[in-house]
Amino acid sequence: MDDRASRRAFLRHSALAAATVGLGAAAGRAEESAEKPVRVGIVGVGNRGSAILRTLLSLPGVSVPAVCDIDPAAATRAQDVVEKAGGRRPQAYAAGERDFDNLCGRDDLDAVVTATPWEWHTPVMLSAMRAGKYGGTEVPAALSIQECWDLVKTSEATGKPCMMLENVNYFENVLALMRMAREGVLGELLHFEAGYQHDCRYLYFTDSGGLTWRGRHLAEMNGNLYPTHAIGPIAWWGNVNRGDRFVSLSSVSTKSRGLKAFAAAKFGPEHPLAKQEYAMGDVNTTLLRTEKGLTVTLYFDMCTPRPYDLIFRVQGTNGLCMVGNDKAYIDKMSPEKDTWEPFAPYVKKYAHPLWNDLEAAAVKNGGHGGGDYIVLQQFVEAVRRGAQTPQDVYDAATWSAIVPLSMDSVSKKGALVEFPDFTGGKWETNAPIPIVGA
Repeated sequence: MDDRASRRAFLRHSALAAATVGLGAAAGRAEESAEKPVRVGIVGVGNRGSAILRTLLSLPGVSVPAVCDIDPAAATRAQDVVEKAGGRRPQAYAAGERDFDNLCGRDDLDAVVTATPWEWHTPVMLSAMRAGKYGGTEVPAALSIQECWDLVKTSEATGKPCMMLENVNYFENVLALMRMAREGVLGELLHFEAGYQHDCRYLYFTDSGGLTWRGRHLAEMNGNLYPTHAIGPIAWWGNVNRGDRFVSLSSVSTKSRGLKAFAAAKFGPEHPLAKQEYAMGDVNTTLLRTEKGLTVTLYFDMCTPRPYDLIFRVQGTNGLCMVGNDKAYIDKMSPEKDTWEPFAPYVKKYAHPLWNDLEAAAVKNGGHGGGDYIVLQQFVEAVRRGAQTPQDVYDAATWSAIVPLSMDSVSKKGALVEFPDFTGGKWETNAPIPIVGA
């Protein structure tokens, strides 16, 4: 047995012995899928919801009895997708903004997943949990601190988990870095840097000259409006809510120029959207600190022309990895002193057992490099077993809270704001996410 295989076997066996729930703790056996089907209703079946629907239908033992969308045409298309995949045609709910309450109230659903615009994520999740269903939501899970607390308190009161479906946590390189962190390859962790940096200006304007729902948010809000792709992996690497917690945040934004320039190029300089003022600064920078002295720099940049880059710098006492630039330097491991080496070989050397187990199915059936498949597989297996989801409601609240907290800080010229402890002190005794496979 080679070193990689023996190391993987050791990690798998030790973690399985120590943990009953957590990342990958639910076994995806075919016979279990046949015995315990999982019935999922989906709210919001536009572009993103349709992708989630197709991925769910590729998972063993999953059926979709109901779909919901305010656009009847979208609901009909979703019905067709399910039927063409070999399932029974689902019932469609398209009778207004709150018709999802009727979907959630069905007695033939185990879980409800939502891929609506951001402002509807919390209302759908609250309705699902109050109806006795597991909740799975696209990101962010909430837009206000009150909504974050509503999710936490409702999950605690009903006993139903709410999982924000953060797919970046399941990227191959992210999972490998988690294993490296657990094995102490980088030493004691000190600092993280990440950001959602992606030119998404085309998503903010309709072809007919209006603002999309995303565009309306950026016209009115100024802060880090999309933090979870960056902070989710960092929280797992740094054991946030599982041995540590965020305690404070400070945030600032640049001037706003990108949206006006894009609107002028698309519609002409005299168009109202080219003259409108937009609240969102082009680049937001947010600093966080944890109880145990970790620091985090987060960026939010969706309004300027740039290539996609999540950065993912992880720095410890033994060295650091710069994932976005494919660089690493680890003391006494890197071949040349004070010289970068490629990070990519570390992804293979420290391949996560979950990725090893699910790679083929994930790449075939899920978007975002397979991350969509694995996050939904993890959610479905938790539902099947009646177990806690690997990303729990405290993660959903903590990662999403950066949106309103950063807006508060920006409005106060970068003032330091306190970070709520959504776990109510449980962070001190919660175990880190285990390294196990599927």
